Amino acid sequence: MATGKGLFGTSLARKYWMALTGLFLCTFLVVHLAGNLVLLKGDAASADFNAYSHFMTTFPLIKIVSYVLYASIVLHAIDGIVLARQNAAARPVKYAKNNASANSGWASRNMALLGLITLVFIIIHMKSFWYEMHFGSVSSTMIDGEEIKDLYTITVAAFHELWYVALYVVSMTAIGFHLWHGFQSAFQSMGWNHPKYTPAVKIVGKIFAVVVPGLFAIIPLAIYFTK
Repeated sequence: MATGKGLFGTSLARKYWMALTGLFLCTFLVVHLAGNLVLLKGDAASADFNAYSHFMTTFPLIKIVSYVLYASIVLHAIDGIVLARQNAAARPVKYAKNNASANSGWASRNMALLGLITLVFIIIHMKSFWYEMHFGSVSSTMIDGEEIKDLYTITVAAFHELWYVALYVVSMTAIGFHLWHGFQSAFQSMGWNHPKYTPAVKIVGKIFAVVVPGLFAIIPLAIYFTK
């Protein structure tokens, strides 16, 4: 096992960081999906989504958690890059070519690529929504007598752009493959293995990897083709 020093110390420490930040980001995906599914509510979507967005960007505790989220994304990305480079340097080329398919799945062999696609998507996504929400010229709307930013309008506008819908769906597919291997791998990296529970974790992980990104992908497709 590589023991070179880096941002997080030993390679074992980096694996712990990767696992913990990855599991935290999984919880964020569930919360974010719950809010985004409001976009499918038809006539009530506008008010409900804007109320959700306003709460998520103004409630003090949520704002603190959001900074933890941003840090987790950065740490997870950097950690992944370091580990990928270490693994590539430590793996003989001939061995990798002849045995990779037999010893691991496609997702596990391409976690760095899947992570890179996800990172590029996050940057574009943050620019399209988070940046516009905080620094752009977003129009306002009234909800319960309070003037709040109309994030619903810019979200629907983005999901009427074919290139963005395509990017979103491709990125959700990449996230799905990333989770297919990463969810269970995080438990393994933390040492949370048990003959009784590990098979259930693998099943839950695969369901999570299909259902969560799949529901995310449905939202822009539904808006593009129906609204």
